[in-house]
Amino acid sequence: GGGGGGGGAAAAMERAVVRCVPSEPKLSLRFVLPAGSARHMQRDQAEPLGRALARIATNAAKGHGKAGKKSKKARAEEGAEGGEAAAAAPAVRLFSRDGAAVAEEVPNAAAWQDGAVLHIGAARYRVERNPPALTELRLPRSLLAGFPVCPKVSAEFAAPQHCLFRWYREQRPAGGGDAPGEAWVEEAEGERVFTPSNALVGLRLKLRCTPGDGEQRYGPAREVESSGPVEAGPGACTFDNRHLYTKKVCAPGSIRAVSYNILADTYAQTEFSRTVLYPYCAPYALEIDYRQNLLKKELAGYSADLICLQEVDKSVFVDSLAPALDAFGLEGLFKIKEKQHEGLATFYRRDKFSLLSQHDIAFSEALLSEPLHKELCDQLAKYPLVQEKVLQRSSVLQVSVLQSTTDPSRKLCVANTHLYWHPKGGNIRLIQIAVALSHIKHVACDLYPGIPVIFCGDFNSTPSSGTYSFISSGVIAEDHEDWVSNGEEERCSMALSHPFKLLSACGEPAYTNYVGGFHGCLDYIFIDKNALEVEQVIPLPTHEEVTTHQALPSVSHPSDHIALICDLKWK
Repeated sequence: GGGGGGGGAAAAMERAVVRCVPSEPKLSLRFVLPAGSARHMQRDQAEPLGRALARIATNAAKGHGKAGKKSKKARAEEGAEGGEAAAAAPAVRLFSRDGAAVAEEVPNAAAWQDGAVLHIGAARYRVERNPPALTELRLPRSLLAGFPVCPKVSAEFAAPQHCLFRWYREQRPAGGGDAPGEAWVEEAEGERVFTPSNALVGLRLKLRCTPGDGEQRYGPAREVESSGPVEAGPGACTFDNRHLYTKKVCAPGSIRAVSYNILADTYAQTEFSRTVLYPYCAPYALEIDYRQNLLKKELAGYSADLICLQEVDKSVFVDSLAPALDAFGLEGLFKIKEKQHEGLATFYRRDKFSLLSQHDIAFSEALLSEPLHKELCDQLAKYPLVQEKVLQRSSVLQVSVLQSTTDPSRKLCVANTHLYWHPKGGNIRLIQIAVALSHIKHVACDLYPGIPVIFCGDFNSTPSSGTYSFISSGVIAEDHEDWVSNGEEERCSMALSHPFKLLSACGEPAYTNYVGGFHGCLDYIFIDKNALEVEQVIPLPTHEEVTTHQALPSVSHPSDHIALICDLKWK
């Protein structure tokens, strides 16, 4: 802002920034006194304005006193309060935008309006109420050339899509002239996501962000510098060819769906993973920052309308995926597995869908507490060993009901899950999927009768399994071999059924998981045959691409699973 008062109308007025939100009892007020000291006051929102103004006067007098050291005698003459003397305390008044004085009995919350003018003696301050402000601005730790850099932006009274972004790169030190990091060169303006070119390898980046609210109001800018330089990317990735099919978002009547187990950091970085599961993978390629770079580029390039992810670390969702995919038009929902740091995430394209409701459950909890599953629960009680195993699992089901923004009559039930992993746990998975389908039936038949279902996930079940057969056919017989998947002592025979006509949209690929010791088809996008049809399936990477570095994950593929992608349309 400009100087104090007396500068005439042309001088820029100082700012008095007021933060006032209904959920908090106090309002805060920040301004810089004419003598130059900053003040930050907290006042009750209900307090009469007069008391706040009196307090500002006292404060200003004190501030004035501090500016020039006074003798003890001078201070004593001012009285015990130091600022109560009429001579020292300036006149403090508040005027509304139309120039009328605000009455002293008006409560603070109503008095301090945007555009009001505060007078402290001769000084003038324009009140800015709840101006846009950045609360967080962060760059990812690892930057790769050719991969999108998505900052994490949190703001108050502002929205990332209305903020202004300017990207800078370090000046290359010219023959030792410049001290490194001193000079910055502007690289790009206006884009929230920046993809550094190979020319920037070895240089750090800086982002300057100005928060905006979309109504032409802007707050103070903040800057953040990258912790390290841009590094060279891996070259070709397994998803590059797939992106040729998904350059554009598909038409309004179509839905591009993705299902992908992204390999939780919790599991990727254990000693066991490094030495036993993925010994063929370069250790740096198992690191979370590296894999996130690949993953964000991969997911952004699919131009999807729906993305269902499994094995999502909570911090990966909050700090990396949600901010990045938000910049590409996707809204994210997260469901944590209790007792674990990873869970499920569902993202939907904001301009195609709005969220109507969420119906997430943990299988064990739902089985015990929801009347819906009482029959299954009673049957399971006959098999205490199996029951105990089922109840120990922390597996969850995420169910979101979406509504088309272009045609509100079109609603969609999107389910996402990750079933128990153990190779001999077929019987456990059958129970889990039975609970899942009962719950989905409750949502798609009772709560929203007749809405189509899309059920994505890592089902840890091959096409020859009981689980796959049950989902596809609608029934499982009590003599199915999967009821004894872990031997006779864990047999739990039940005849189960569900009402849906579900189809695996991407068919039965040879594998969706490819590690050193195993490959098989475990992931599916099941769709409601009655309401939806498959428009196209995006081809999976070739066997040659998958095995270039022996198996997955690798320097060119961020997970041990492969994403399934298909375009669907309403019938």
